[in-house]
Amino acid sequence: MLKRSFDLIAALIGIIVLSPVMILVAVAVLFESHWPILYRAERTGLHGVPFRIIKFRSMRTAQAGSHSHHSGDDDPRITRVGRALRKYKLDELPQLINVIAGKMSLVGPRPETTEYTKLYTEEEMIIFSVRPGITDEASIVFADLGSILAGGDPDELYFQKVWAPKMNLRMKYVRERSFFGDLKLIFRTLVLPFSKRSVN
Repeated sequence: MLKRSFDLIAALIGIIVLSPVMILVAVAVLFESHWPILYRAERTGLHGVPFRIIKFRSMRTAQAGSHSHHSGDDDPRITRVGRALRKYKLDELPQLINVIAGKMSLVGPRPETTEYTKLYTEEEMIIFSVRPGITDEASIVFADLGSILAGGDPDELYFQKVWAPKMNLRMKYVRERSFFGDLKLIFRTLVLPFSKRSVN
């Protein structure tokens, strides 16, 4: 209850405080690549129930959601505005709405597509016991994911270099989670865009 109450209050405050930024981002997306401003995609949430995650659109409309599930920094689908949004994680801001709706938490394992969660082992199913989050340890460790997935098939590179360590970090979070641990992850996430980004 403490976590949920904190999520709700913090998300509401976040939307209020960040509303000028969100309006500017929305206008930038609209002017560069027109409608729609938001991108919605199905992800697997708490107890394995699918939900629609919300992001500011960072890819061209005709190509968004096509080809591969992941994208490297060299992906031609990404717009100029989209590159800036991804660099500073501004495309994730609309997920505060997902938090208010109770589909996500500020901190928790980043949600995967239903296609990928079908690959979870019985041990990995523990991830579904908590709400997925906007940020987690894996988001920080793989903050420069775009560069890791560049130069080849992004989905193939994701499974080769990211999948296993990311799953381990997700399960570790579920087993060791705490309120103060969440606060620390939120702080690290906020300062990450202004510090040296991690590359693995």
